[in-house]
Amino acid sequence: MKITVLGTRGLAAAVIKHGLALGHSITALSRRSGPLPFQGENFSAFTGDAVSPDDLEAASKGADIIVSAIGIPPSGNKTTLFSSSAEAAISAVKKNNIKLFIMATGIGAGNSYGHGGIFYDRIIFPLFMKEIYADKNRAEAVLFKSDINWIIVRPGFLTDGRLTEKYRVLTGLDGIKCGRISRADAAHFILTQAASRTYVKQTPLITY
Repeated sequence: MKITVLGTRGLAAAVIKHGLALGHSITALSRRSGPLPFQGENFSAFTGDAVSPDDLEAASKGADIIVSAIGIPPSGNKTTLFSSSAEAAISAVKKNNIKLFIMATGIGAGNSYGHGGIFYDRIIFPLFMKEIYADKNRAEAVLFKSDINWIIVRPGFLTDGRLTEKYRVLTGLDGIKCGRISRADAAHFILTQAASRTYVKQTPLITY
């Protein structure tokens, strides 16, 4: 497949690396203009902004799928990064006839709020994640109202652990306390969905 990935760090880097290993053609959209740590004839970089409809449309020409795995450090500051990039992605999907948009949000978005454990839910989230997840919720709402094919992936607490291909995929969260998942396994799930599209217009949470 031809996949446009928004971002080049963290989860986005894991998606790029795993996608290249599987033989996909990857274009990474990033504001970083310097050399990137990815190699291979199937990789290309596009310098631009994920919130720019024009940049995203140009970066995704000919793509089958767009994957958004952008992120920002924990902060109490307000942001519109996620909702603005979701709107730009919808525009690019329609203009370029792209088959699927996959957006990674995380534990705390939508009905996953309150399933992160006492320390995260009562201390970390209100102090450092509240504003970030307010915008992730706006981004999810933008997709819910759209008429494109989308999957919202909500990873648990991301780590730099190894690829196991053994994790839970949850759509019902009653009684669930979310744990960790490696970026490698989160990327594995995202790319599996790029092929199978089992969870189109759903919001699976993935965790060990």
